[in-house]
Amino acid sequence: MKIASLQVQINDSETAADRMKKVDAQLEHLHGYDFILLPEIWMTGYNTFNRYMEEAEPLDGAFAAHYAKKAKTLHAYLFAGSFVEKSGSQYYNTSLLFNREGERIAAYRKIHLFTYGSEEGELLTRGTDPVTVETEFGKVGLATCYDLRFPEQFRKALDRGAKMFLVTSAWPLARLEHWKLFNAARAVENQCYLVSCNCVGNNQGVILGGHSRVVDPWGNVLATGDETESIVTAAFDLSMVDQIREDFPQLKHRVPIN
Repeated sequence: MKIASLQVQINDSETAADRMKKVDAQLEHLHGYDFILLPEIWMTGYNTFNRYMEEAEPLDGAFAAHYAKKAKTLHAYLFAGSFVEKSGSQYYNTSLLFNREGERIAAYRKIHLFTYGSEEGELLTRGTDPVTVETEFGKVGLATCYDLRFPEQFRKALDRGAKMFLVTSAWPLARLEHWKLFNAARAVENQCYLVSCNCVGNNQGVILGGHSRVVDPWGNVLATGDETESIVTAAFDLSMVDQIREDFPQLKHRVPIN
């Protein structure tokens, strides 16, 4: 299985249309990949809170329709990152996963909204349901940025059969070491592959951390970005998860804690 994580640079001088045009041009180089990932609220810019309401769209709006077509054209599973979803009077940080035919197979509303120096928790409504979805390679769990700090969400995905986690993010450079730690920890403790996609650049004065990663169930970093716009790629066999769990059966040794 071939994975590509598109680490997008966020520039406050760009419009949403500018950034989509740039991302679409980069996607054209990614034919032949099985999974392609994009970052968190990359179209608007995660920290551009004053544009959240203006650029919000319904679940089946123009953003979703556009990237459904891209998934079909690329013949890849496209984790299109997240956007601000408008549903009635509520707004969500929602990520979308499309299959090779361009069908939306999952929509995940971020459960853990960030409030430390962020307006996300004031403007948006948190999701309530963890999401796992079946693919031709096995089940994958979806998560967004701050979710990485909450291992119980990943355990829930594991218990539902996940063998890989896809994480969309706008994690800041100021807490880069935490980012690296949690990417590895969530993979190791659940014996899953973890693939993350983070932004880079300066968004409303917040320097974004990059270092999108592909981590295997042993915690080995198979590929990583740096702090520049780039495409992080890796290839691995997801079926190896079963063998790793058999060779080192830590998950069988879990003891219920009351």
